Parts: sequence; C-alpha cells; structure tokens
Amino acid sequence: MSARVHDSVPRTAHPPRPGRGALLAGSVGNLIEWYEFGVYGYFATVIAARFFTPEGGSEAEGLVRTYASFALAFFFRPVGAALFGRLGDRIGRRPVLILVISLMTAATTLIGALPTYATAGALAPWLLTFLRAVQGLSAGGEFGGAVSVMTEFAPPGRRGLYGSWQSFTVALGLLGGAGVAALLATVLSEGQLGDWGWRLPFLLTLPLGLVALWLRLRLDETPVFRHERTWERPPGREVARAVVLGAGRVMGWSAAGYTFLVVLPSYLQSALHTGFRQALLATVLADLGFAATIVPAGLLSDRVGRRPVLLTGAGLVVVLAVPLFNLLQNAGSSNAVKGAAVFGAGAVVGLMAGPGPAMLSEMFPTSVRQSGLGLAYALSNAVFSGCAGLIITETMKRTGSVDIPAYYAAATCAVSALALATLPDKRGS
Repeated sequence: MSARVHDSVPRTAHPPRPGRGALLAGSVGNLIEWYEFGVYGYFATVIAARFFTPEGGSEAEGLVRTYASFALAFFFRPVGAALFGRLGDRIGRRPVLILVISLMTAATTLIGALPTYATAGALAPWLLTFLRAVQGLSAGGEFGGAVSVMTEFAPPGRRGLYGSWQSFTVALGLLGGAGVAALLATVLSEGQLGDWGWRLPFLLTLPLGLVALWLRLRLDETPVFRHERTWERPPGREVARAVVLGAGRVMGWSAAGYTFLVVLPSYLQSALHTGFRQALLATVLADLGFAATIVPAGLLSDRVGRRPVLLTGAGLVVVLAVPLFNLLQNAGSSNAVKGAAVFGAGAVVGLMAGPGPAMLSEMFPTSVRQSGLGLAYALSNAVFSGCAGLIITETMKRTGSVDIPAYYAAATCAVSALALATLPDKRGS
C-alpha cells in the first residue's frame, strides 16, 4: 500500500508553500492538546488529591484512579480519529480542524471550573472523566487533520520537515505546560496551589483556543484535497493492515515519549521522593532535549530516509533507558549529570517524533489519509501512552521496582523497531 501512497500526491504538482498562518493553523491545536495533557500529568498528584481521593483514602490509589481517567481519554482518541477522520476525508481538512479545536478548548477550560470531591462528592470525578472523554474525541480528530494539512502543503522532498513541525508543537505544548506549572509552583504556596492554583493552567486554554480558532477560520483547504476528485478508496482490509502496522511503528515513540516527558514528574515525586519543583525542572530539561532534535530529525529523514532515523531513535531507547533511570536513582550522581541524562532522553524521543508524522502520512492515499494516519496514531497513543502512567504506577506498586518505567520504554521501542524495519529503504519524497 505504501508504494501507492507516494503516488497519491502527484510528483509533478508543486503545492504552494503555506504561509506562516497556514503552518500555525495546522499545528496550533496540537500545541494546545499537549499543553493540556502535559498539565494534567504534571498536576497528577494534585488532581488525585482533589478529585479521586475521598477523606481517608490512599494517596497511591488516588493516583492510580487519576491515571485511569487519563487513560480513558486516550481510548476515546481512536473513536475521534475514525469519526472526524472520515469526515475530514469527505468534506475537507479545514472544517474538521475548526470543529475539533472548538471542542478541545471548551472541555479543557471547563476542567478548570469543576467542583472538587470536597464540594460535589462522587460526582466530581465523573464530571472530570466526562470532560477528559470529550478531550479524547477532539484530540483523536486533531492529529490526522493537522498532519494531513502539513504534509499535503509540503513541497516535494519536504514532507519530513513539514510534518516535523506538528511534533515540534508537542514539545512546545509540553514545555508551555511545564513552564506554567513551574511558575505557579514558584509564586504560590503549596496550599494555594492545591486549593485553586491548579485551575489556572486549564483556564488559560480559553484565550489560546480562541487564537487557534481564529487562525483556522483563515486557513485554506489543502491543494491536494481541492484538486484530486477521482479518488479510489483502497480495500478496507488493506487500510486496516496499514493502520495496525502504522500503530506498531509509532508505539515506541508513544510509550517512550510519555514515559520520559509526562510520567517523569510523578515518578520522581512518588518513587524517588523528589520535590515538585525539582521534578518539573527535570521535565523541562527533557522537553528541551525533545524539542532540540525534532525538526533536524525530520529534515534528515528527507535526505537519508525515514527508516534509519526512526530506527536510531528506537534503538537508543532500548539501549539507554535502564542506565538513564539508574542515574536518576543514584544519590551519588550530580545534578548536572542527571540533567544531562533527562535532556538526552528527550532528545532520543525527538528522533522518532520528527519523521513520524511524514512516515504515517505516506502510508495512506488522500482518500483515507486523515482517517488512516489519525487512527494509527490514536490507537498507539491509547494503548501505549494513555495507559503508560496507569501501567507504570500500578506495576511499581505491586512489584516495588523503581525500574519499571525504563523496562516499559525499552520493551515497546524494541517491538516498534521490528515494525520500523519493514519501512522502504529510500529517502523521503
């Protein structure tokens, strides 16, 4: 199927380079999405105490319930990817991107206004979980549409570079969430942060979402979607195989990304008893490493091919995950060494995130691109990202091993490497 996919974007066509407005409009929703998911992860311990831990309840059990809600939202992503992706393949990328950013903004803002368990009792966690489900639906439709816009606007030989900007906004969103969380942790007392300060990052989504909506209202439809009107949908079985293969190819990216970039703060606090501010600082360093390699990796994949860059990233996680966590656990390691370790962990994930969007886009023809790539990405994230916090926290609780996050990241990247080995060995087109 992938051979036909490259031919689905005419090589003789030279789509106009999108202006900054189109690039921003295509990727800004992803920034907001990952800003919110990052904030939820960074404030997991606070949310657990306010929504999932009744008076006298166990702190560990509350954190597990928090991550269960986190995972549930991810399982709505495939539903959103299928629903909004099919709609985007029929009526266009632009109207669907407008719809999903509106849903995402409303749901995230409302989280910041929810009553807690102390006020609403058992209704509070259910309300939070419902809004997380709405976020999952909208996020499922976001990625496929946004990556389709980025790669369909890309000139020949530049899909890796253009698609990498979508991943780069993940880094910006996580950095933004970490930055806001770190600022609040600095200027507010622990009591203020727990009482009302945690709400501010979610409420901040409203002005961000309105800006994103304005940008998308000004967005043009992609030239490939406008001009190709003789589409032939490939057989459903063929599309399904490509979706499963695509999910396998990005599972390492999904799992390692969430392990190193989102689960890390709670891990440092609960397992290694690190302070909240120090845990956030480590996360910021990991996000900076992630951001530093994404665009160069996407550009490199246009020159040498997707496969060698993606395989390098997955292989490095397999080799380095356990030593990295051993460094963090070692009380004798200096702060500089630990900082370099988490920066390097983020950088390795960036090697997979840079070429990843273009790789997925090239697996599907225009007629099923938004739904196909969106579903592959959403399925991988639902299983290997959304469940990461729950799996890691529960397994550590049962086994007492603090190495579980490293084993999880290494194992998923090892399996992902097998799927990536089937990629065509040629440069991105």
